[in-house]
Amino acid sequence: MSNIPRTSIKVLSSYSESKMKEKGSTFIGQAYIVEDEETALAKLAEVRKKYYDATHNCFAYRIYKDKFKYSDDGEPNGTAGIRIYNAIEHFNLQNILLIVTRYYGGVKLGVGPLGKAYYQSAFDSLQSAVTEEKTLYQKIRVSYDYSFVKSLHKVMGDFEGNIINSSFDTAPFSECLVFPEIIDKLEETLKNLSSGKVKLEKSAYFLFK
Repeated sequence: MSNIPRTSIKVLSSYSESKMKEKGSTFIGQAYIVEDEETALAKLAEVRKKYYDATHNCFAYRIYKDKFKYSDDGEPNGTAGIRIYNAIEHFNLQNILLIVTRYYGGVKLGVGPLGKAYYQSAFDSLQSAVTEEKTLYQKIRVSYDYSFVKSLHKVMGDFEGNIINSSFDTAPFSECLVFPEIIDKLEETLKNLSSGKVKLEKSAYFLFK
């Protein structure tokens, strides 16, 4: 099947870090790959534990689709979290947690310079990062009769889907990763071939690969 529509996002390939100093204060920018909010919050807790003696651990994260959050962690409102998030947007990254840890150096920077320092630290950690494009897949469960196994494999091949798990203990079913944009067309094709005997269930699980 040609010209299958698909969604891709830009993500980090690996962890990236930067360090800078501004009037005695040390800023450590740390960029992590995260798949969901739960992973982001767990990593944030881990970093806060690692830098328990830091003055601030400000952060922003952005998760596909339309999930984001940022925090000033005690810094003046608007000087840290939103600046970090702006850096994420500048590089158009998804599924990312970006933390900027600050060790206060004894000299107050002022609201303007402080905001610039947080943005620069976040920007530097992303500018040096290696990124890549990944494609969105959604998991589905297909239930069918034994006689439909070969047809299922052919259809999944036609739609460039991947069968990741199958069970034949009682009623046969397979779990597959497919492009979410073509699920309705895929379901229609399966039902037409099986005279309506195939059942397709969508999962809330998304994966980029």
